[in-house]
Amino acid sequence: MSAGERRRCAVTGIGVVAPNGTGTEPFWKATREGISVLDRVTREGCGQLPLKVAGEVRDFDPGGLVEERFLVQTDRFTHFAMAAADLALEDAGLVPDDDRSPFAVGVVTAAGSGGGEFGQRELQHLWGQGPRHVGPYQSIAWFYAASTGQVSIRGGFKGPCGVVASDEAGGLDALAHAARTLARGTDAVVVGAAEAPLAPYSIVCQLGYEDLSLVPDPDRAYRPFTSRACGFVPAEGGAMLVVEEERTARERGAEVRAVIAGHGATFTGASRWAESRAGLARAIEVALAEAECAPEEIDVVFADALGVPAADRAEALALADALGGHAARTPVTAPKTGTGRAYCGAPVLDTAAAVLSLEHGVVPPTPNVVDVCHDLDVVTGWARPAELRTALVLSRGLMGSNAALVLRRADGSPS
Repeated sequence: MSAGERRRCAVTGIGVVAPNGTGTEPFWKATREGISVLDRVTREGCGQLPLKVAGEVRDFDPGGLVEERFLVQTDRFTHFAMAAADLALEDAGLVPDDDRSPFAVGVVTAAGSGGGEFGQRELQHLWGQGPRHVGPYQSIAWFYAASTGQVSIRGGFKGPCGVVASDEAGGLDALAHAARTLARGTDAVVVGAAEAPLAPYSIVCQLGYEDLSLVPDPDRAYRPFTSRACGFVPAEGGAMLVVEEERTARERGAEVRAVIAGHGATFTGASRWAESRAGLARAIEVALAEAECAPEEIDVVFADALGVPAADRAEALALADALGGHAARTPVTAPKTGTGRAYCGAPVLDTAAAVLSLEHGVVPPTPNVVDVCHDLDVVTGWARPAELRTALVLSRGLMGSNAALVLRRADGSPS
């Protein structure tokens, strides 16, 4: 590789732990078929809380996926991340190798809330039984950087590691951070986000969000881009990806599933949805410029889809601002309406779905959404076959972050 040649960021592995499936195949099947798994909250201690509907990861047995010595010192959000990282590494064929320096692989995760369930349990011990009953891992398990630390320790990865502590858009920012790490010379990064915000303490903290949907009917609780939009439904879970320098990946025989071509990020302030129009449009423009991508090259948009009328309108207008007349003709989807918004994990799940869409040539539908009231071509009902080369993934956070990511379909050879 010549000194001036750009190191491209290739996605070689996907690992998913989501409300609609653990593993890429179950997740993609449910996503492609538009299956909604939103349902009544069943987590212990949550029955009397105002939040009635969420996207839960059910039938998840961390004991069958993660060693006991790691389980006892970690929260559910890290269990998700470790399980998803294992799946991504297996998918990429990136296993411990005597020929590979441990400093060649890094880890980056994003987190918005950390380990609320673990923290709540230990605080209950403190107030109910006294400080001698609080375990030593209380000091680390709740910490937003816990997933990065545990994935890197467990995998023996000693390359550049980091954590993005942010709102929802942090999931895309973590992918951009990983891409920059590869550009500086690291061979591979395990990157993504998983959240577990459905413990009682965590839910109570979320009740302060005006944009949270408290509608008790799972079929009506989360309907972005419609006249009946009433807020978003939270979810747990997330995804981890393995990203590698493209040429290095191909030289070791890895399948390049997609290329992360561009990223843009801005900040417009907490819940200032009208102002997010300009911020999101700018993020899209920056991502397109970095990817050297014209607006008309975007074949599908994975929308942020907050489900708040002012936010939905701002997103539709931002797409029109950034893509011009092409915006109204571009298929838009939001699979998360069938699973809920897993905070930082949500845009990484969207990225995984976008990679799979590029591979399979199909745009998945937006569950529970009908009668779109914005000038957008939102895919509803059934998946839509399409020739897909480039995808745009969008995310905004409740605290004001905006991010856009451009993905290119793998073309079989490095540029």
